[in-house]
Amino acid sequence: MTHRNFFFMLGALACPFLGAYAQKVSKPNIIYIMCDDMGYGDLGCYGQPYINTPNIDRMAQEGMRFTQAYAGSPVSAPSRASFMTGQHSGHCEVRGNKEYWRNAPVVMYGENKEYAVAGQHPYDPGHVILPEIMKDCGYTTGMFGKWAGGYEGSVSTPDKRGIDEYYGYICQFQAHLYYPNFLNRYSKSLGDTAVVRVVMEENIRHPMYGKEYSKRPQYSADMIHAEAMRWLDKQDGKQPFFGILTYTLPHAELAQPEDSILQDYQKKFFHDKTWGGSEDSRYNPSVHTHAQFAGMITRLDAYVGEVLDKLKEKGLDDNTIVIFTSDNGPHEEGGADPTFFGRDGKLRGLKRQCYEGGIRIPFIVRWPGKVAAGKVNDHQLAFYDLMPTFCDLAGVKNYVKKYTNKEKEVDYFDGLSFAPTLLGREGQKEHEFLYWEFDETDQIGVRMADWKMVVKKGTPYLYNLATDIHEDHDIAAEHPEIVKKMKEIIKTQHTPNPHFSVTLPSFE
Repeated sequence: MTHRNFFFMLGALACPFLGAYAQKVSKPNIIYIMCDDMGYGDLGCYGQPYINTPNIDRMAQEGMRFTQAYAGSPVSAPSRASFMTGQHSGHCEVRGNKEYWRNAPVVMYGENKEYAVAGQHPYDPGHVILPEIMKDCGYTTGMFGKWAGGYEGSVSTPDKRGIDEYYGYICQFQAHLYYPNFLNRYSKSLGDTAVVRVVMEENIRHPMYGKEYSKRPQYSADMIHAEAMRWLDKQDGKQPFFGILTYTLPHAELAQPEDSILQDYQKKFFHDKTWGGSEDSRYNPSVHTHAQFAGMITRLDAYVGEVLDKLKEKGLDDNTIVIFTSDNGPHEEGGADPTFFGRDGKLRGLKRQCYEGGIRIPFIVRWPGKVAAGKVNDHQLAFYDLMPTFCDLAGVKNYVKKYTNKEKEVDYFDGLSFAPTLLGREGQKEHEFLYWEFDETDQIGVRMADWKMVVKKGTPYLYNLATDIHEDHDIAAEHPEIVKKMKEIIKTQHTPNPHFSVTLPSFE
């Protein structure tokens, strides 16, 4: 019997009741909102002085705000993979933004060139991912936004991985355009048998680069949010739902409708910067770059407010967990200016770096009546903790035993449930360490209590975050015993991967 057949046969037996934290209560609904490239300091509730985020700030006031939460990776695809698989990037199949469109045949949308295949390296089909577990547990599942877990037609697309309704970008490179030539859809309710392309007929009348690009009217962020809201509006409380809203805002390019959100910031940042564009990267030129970036975050904030309002309107608020976070740290692509906004929250580093600025992210959890309102928590967690936490809250008992492929049993899951922290219960387990590796910049990151090691091209640098949050002072030479211990962690946690590699430090 195959691993996949095994866990789908479990069916209702896997989740007959809720776990210890929610007995005698129906399974909670879960909405996981993950935006794209938002830094730790980009929200008002994390100290951002320039950008208005009233809805997310209110969510923090009504829930729990974490100060030491970490992405799965300093870039998109592997960070999302960590969330989906419950593995860190030393074990996960996807450890970078490996593309599969570059050598594909060209197809035309109007006068615009595209590729016949688009997407990234697929998740291991033999390793269960979170939507499959939730679906197996009786949840209906919807995902809206960026997938980045397999190219079109691969072994890992939403239709094959436990998603009932999907709308967005299969390929994260395609997501560089906010006015794209097409989006992707998979809808059981519409009778789709696989992921399909939905052509943006009004957009393709105009070129996808240059001055005429601004004439394109179909803005993907609004369209993806509208589909998410339609899906949410269909939920009636009879079946628990698991929604994954992976909005592409505020990732470059800097583009959005010329409405009151943008116009207000154009007035605020009167002496604004311009940026010349990069056609190869699909980033169009931008004027009012600060206004554009701030407006994209406020637009995202409005989406979050509409989600929360819809839950209240439908009477689903009290039994729905809502999480808001970002996939990694801030970027400086497409004209973005993280220095101006102080976006790293006084942390060192940006996207693609294993310093704190590349991986420490905003993380807010709201669940009225269950998660204490207004709490600020310093529990150390990472994206690979979300799988065990959701399983715990939804009553999936012994999920490791049920869903582990016996041929790959060692290091199959890496996360720890933080449900006790959310619910104010005793018994919260703490990580001995957190781990990241990223091949594109050849970096490894390890956090052990307040010690932080960053390995760059095989050379280790050691910092004490308790006294050096900006990671300015390398104290590796002063603490050889700590360096040795953290090297041993790397030695035990790194598994070889034919598609992604990093330079390991010397273990002598």
